[in-house]
Amino acid sequence: MPELELSQTAQHWLNVVLIWVGFGTLSGLLATLVLPARQPSHPLGTLLIGALGSLIGLLALSWIFQGRQFNPISPLGFLAATAAAILLLIIYRAFWACFVKKDG
Repeated sequence: MPELELSQTAQHWLNVVLIWVGFGTLSGLLATLVLPARQPSHPLGTLLIGALGSLIGLLALSWIFQGRQFNPISPLGFLAATAAAILLLIIYRAFWACFVKKDG
């Protein structure tokens, strides 16, 4: 069976995507540990909250530090990603409590 070989550019982008997914998942898991819910969350939701938190947190860092680029591997990047994931989780739960979940 022939080996699957990717171009150098494709391999680079695959690595970037895997890093963002991996650290996004970690920041989403940490956010759900900080703000536990009564009902268990879906793993895809944790991944989505973490990935969006990584994107928003790192964009905010880049904006605050005037264009300096950060990645989720750095300690400051991971902290910003987790903080943004916690904020997204708070917003999501507030939206769910106000608009979606109707008791009575």
